[in-house]
Amino acid sequence: MTGTLTSASSRDFVVGVDLGGTKIRAGLATSAGTIIAETRVATHVLGRGVAEQLVTVVANLVTQAGLDAEQIAVTGIGGAGVPDSSGSAFELAPNLADLDHSFVSELSERLGHPVVLDNDVNVAAMGELHHGLGLAHRDFVFVSIGTGIGMGIIANGGVVRGGRGAAGEIGFLPFGADPLDAANHVRGPLEEVTAGDAIVQRYADATTRRISTEEVFALAAAGDPAAQASVDTEAQWIARALVAVNAVLDPEVFVLGGGIGSRPDLLPLLERWLERYGVILDLRTSELGHRAPVLGAIQLALTVFHSNQKGTTP
Repeated sequence: MTGTLTSASSRDFVVGVDLGGTKIRAGLATSAGTIIAETRVATHVLGRGVAEQLVTVVANLVTQAGLDAEQIAVTGIGGAGVPDSSGSAFELAPNLADLDHSFVSELSERLGHPVVLDNDVNVAAMGELHHGLGLAHRDFVFVSIGTGIGMGIIANGGVVRGGRGAAGEIGFLPFGADPLDAANHVRGPLEEVTAGDAIVQRYADATTRRISTEEVFALAAAGDPAAQASVDTEAQWIARALVAVNAVLDPEVFVLGGGIGSRPDLLPLLERWLERYGVILDLRTSELGHRAPVLGAIQLALTVFHSNQKGTTP
């Protein structure tokens, strides 16, 4: 999916950004969707400062590709939240809560081209649709588990966003942590028990040792009882969420992504819990891995680009 630049024309390239609370991944692509430059950096600051960092990220991609900044037509950004009604910032975004409501206008002004936002799991689902399992399946959900949990819905080959853009925010399903406790309303009850820090906390509660999520999974694979219990609890709650989603949407395939969801050692645990719940689902690990959100953000930018070329509204 990475190509070599052979020619350039004015405003004929787009940028896709996966904006996370801890890292930023980005790619620059031609109008045909061929990636010609990629980068990954730590998210070193949020609030208004993240716009400045993204300007640097885009500038570095432009230099890497041997282009001029004026040749970028649109930047698409996937972030862990829901775009507000004006599309200028993210809501329901605890990991990006410090972003200013002038984020898009400021960034667009500094980049010199339009900027469009979408939920990060929606864009991951778009990436999977156009470059992964979606090439063979037109109805699926992309469930991402990592720093948080979220879901992108693909129905009949298109993204389902809902009336307010929040379709798929399964972290707010009313089970896992106590749904009546206001403290669990920020991230959502399900996210409180499935996010990466919950795995770490369960292990720490059992052992008084605080280690990373990756280390918990490694210890579980080595037979550590406390680690195995923490990971198994993770699988139990995720499986329960998948059963709920299946009852409502009945997708053809469940695609699992994110730092936790894409782990191959999680899949058999999920299948065992699903069997106990009396449900058989077609679970697949994302074919694109961490590239899915970047490829989807590029697709988001391309949708705007081609709509502008046709003089239509995306």
